Amino acid sequence: MLGSVKDMEGESLYTWSTARDLGGITACVYVVVVDPDAHCLHARNEGAVVVDEPHDNPGYPGRGYTALDPEGNVWSFGSYDPWTD
Repeated sequence: MLGSVKDMEGESLYTWSTARDLGGITACVYVVVVDPDAHCLHARNEGAVVVDEPHDNPGYPGRGYTALDPEGNVWSFGSYDPWTD
């Protein structure tokens, strides 16, 4: 499950922070998409910060790109699906 940071008053089990709050990357999610170029254009138009433009993947098939969400999380999107061949 992925979600945004929340104000968890009274919640003693968790201390929620964003990657931006912590000053760096805490994880990276890779999502398989059919058309990384079109997906990147849509993400950019919705406010994502693209930090690595769509490109052919070196060393394996497909294309991909990387973006940051408003909380500083890194998201990688690409057409390479390691579970299919």
